[in-house]
Amino acid sequence: MKQPNFNQVIDRHNTSSVKWDFLNQYLQLDQSELLPMWVSDFDFRCPDEVLQALHSRVDHGVFGYSERDEGYYQAVINWFAERHQLTLHREWFTSIEGVVPGLALLIQLLSKPGDGVVVQGPYYGSFAKIISMNDRQVLENPLLASIDGYQMDYRHLEQLFQQEKPRLFLLCNPHNPTGRCWQAEELIPLLALCKQYHVMVLSDEIWADLTLPGETFTSVLHLGPEWHEHVIAATSASKTFGLSSLRISNFLIPNPDIRKAFINRLNAHGLDVFNALSMTAATAAYNYGGPWMDALQAYLAENRRWFEQALAYVAPWCHMVKAEGTYLAWLDCRDLGLDDARLKQVLLDKAKIAASMGESFGPMGSGFIRINLGCPRRYLESAIAGLSQLSPL
Repeated sequence: MKQPNFNQVIDRHNTSSVKWDFLNQYLQLDQSELLPMWVSDFDFRCPDEVLQALHSRVDHGVFGYSERDEGYYQAVINWFAERHQLTLHREWFTSIEGVVPGLALLIQLLSKPGDGVVVQGPYYGSFAKIISMNDRQVLENPLLASIDGYQMDYRHLEQLFQQEKPRLFLLCNPHNPTGRCWQAEELIPLLALCKQYHVMVLSDEIWADLTLPGETFTSVLHLGPEWHEHVIAATSASKTFGLSSLRISNFLIPNPDIRKAFINRLNAHGLDVFNALSMTAATAAYNYGGPWMDALQAYLAENRRWFEQALAYVAPWCHMVKAEGTYLAWLDCRDLGLDDARLKQVLLDKAKIAASMGESFGPMGSGFIRINLGCPRRYLESAIAGLSQLSPL
């Protein structure tokens, strides 16, 4: 394999990139002078084997109705067996174009308007959006901050279950934005509470492959058959290999009744045809992308180490939360003494950075920002130069 050059700066302007071309539309910001570090997609070329597979499929020239073949399923199954020692069963698979759309359909399927859906704050903003826009209530189970990263608050969670009687718990593992990778000893008490109070767990595991060296990913499906009736896991190659616009995700549903009902819901929405290029890209990535992924993990780990060290030197007021996974940095900026509106303004005016503002991750995010470290080092150097211009009041 040719060694990937993750330091290569690839101009993404004028490619319909949400991150680079749509700052004005999504954030109402003039993008001319700003470094976009908000959207969680990275700025690297996908593996050469994926590009070759896509070229071959395009050269074929026919793009009629397409379906997942056995090669697609086997590529996913082999990847999780080899990379995560996780056995996936072929019959568990259901697929949809994207994790968030699938979660939204499951919220519709497994709850009714007015029901509560539990999320752990600070939470991914799209979770709150699909809950509230489907006429359900966002119930926040705040994580507990500690020197070792965020921890689960089981006592508060049980109180929430007793008082609000929710139907669903929306788990994010690894967790966006904090970067926590939940381990078996943390997940089992969570699942036990959910089982006791008849709460189904929807586990967004899209970040599963993006762990830091020495860290491991534990799926809700790792924990044994006794939990399988009560959990659904969502996976995709999109975050791992930079394929976010080539959308296909897998919802792994061991419970046969729920799986049948979900497939019926997909069919009711006409979601029964799959993008040929998405399947081609994902299959090639899972079959041949292992060495590329190893190199990427090493690069991202070094990016995180360098950024944290540089940050401590030029901006000691900014504290980087300990993480085990993702390529996101969750930064505590409260020592600046600014409210969220003012924090956003100084980041734009002085640091020239378009970050994800913590307030968009719920009340627990106030005073924080999320920075995307999935980029060539040159961008991180620019971000550090910008943050060095800020100082506490």
